[in-house]
Amino acid sequence: MDFTVTQVGSWPRSEELLAALREKRMGRLSREDFDTIADREILRCLRHQEEAGVDLVVDGELRRDNFYSFLADKVEGTKLMSLAEMLDTVEDKAAFEEMLETLDAPAFAIRNPTCVGKLNRRESLAVDDLRFVRRHTDKPVKVTLPGPYLLTRAMWVTAHTKEVYGDKPVMAEDVVRILREELADLAAEGADFVQFDEPVLTEVVHSGDSKKRTFMCATLATRRDPGEELAYASELMNRVVAGFEDKLRLGIHVCRGNWSKREDVLITGDYQPLVDCFRRMNLHQYVLEYATPRAGELEVIGRALGDREIGLGCINPRTDEAETPESIVERATEAMAWWQPSQIALNPDCGFGCFANRCVNEEAIAVEKLRSMTEAARRLRAG
Repeated sequence: MDFTVTQVGSWPRSEELLAALREKRMGRLSREDFDTIADREILRCLRHQEEAGVDLVVDGELRRDNFYSFLADKVEGTKLMSLAEMLDTVEDKAAFEEMLETLDAPAFAIRNPTCVGKLNRRESLAVDDLRFVRRHTDKPVKVTLPGPYLLTRAMWVTAHTKEVYGDKPVMAEDVVRILREELADLAAEGADFVQFDEPVLTEVVHSGDSKKRTFMCATLATRRDPGEELAYASELMNRVVAGFEDKLRLGIHVCRGNWSKREDVLITGDYQPLVDCFRRMNLHQYVLEYATPRAGELEVIGRALGDREIGLGCINPRTDEAETPESIVERATEAMAWWQPSQIALNPDCGFGCFANRCVNEEAIAVEKLRSMTEAARRLRAG
């Protein structure tokens, strides 16, 4: 389809769902009772997408505390730790404290799935979520998963992990295995699109000091050369997707952080340092933010990846007003200098609620933004 309209993943949580997530985490709400509440929220999210005219729908990640912490519920050998809890165990405590001060987020509000034992899937990561959504919509469904590099960076906390695995690449082997097992199950279930979230890649190239380091890499004990890190990231991704390229549509999402509406605490810098890393990855689509000037010029990716698909970030999930269809049409028209309409998907820069307690927008505004995208797609197809 030309100008497929979709989302990056997360959707704003209601107060009821936030309370349910908290009660479940505290052990005061059963999984069955939590799922009853989450099911209602997901159905409402689906109805909003369908009524807005979205082509490729998501479940809003509404069962998740955040876009990667949910693994603690699914994977043996993990423990969910808040950044405040991690403060006593990271090696560079001073740098970690400085990073926390600049986050514009309370240290207890963001949680990290820390590796404390041998990693194995306790259950599927997203297959049950896919099945639920497909029972309630005829639309194609996108499934979102944290990427292998993000997980390898975030889950390794030396004080808790070294005794189990000895070295980070050894743990990464199990991260790759778990994601490959999940891809096999998603392919068997007929998933339409699988998107890996790797926002940490911009941290590698654009945040050399602790003031611009994101929470996602706060646990990192040592920093290699950025080129080595990016080569490792592409290697991990290709190990995960090998053999699935013809069975699933595969994409990667990379942004510059999405936990605050304050632009000054989010990373700035274009995608140029990531071009070689992207080209090495055996993926179909690159879901990138371009509604914020912090992302630089579209030409950077256009010249390098015109042979792939672009998930064009054309609305900013953090602003309080919906973009006009005219502005989205203008951005998509610019993209047609490098991509055919069938290669261009329209999506937000990032999710609307990557962190349950730090949703960056309200549902009503998110709905209006979706409608602007679908109206822009209608005009583009007509034109």
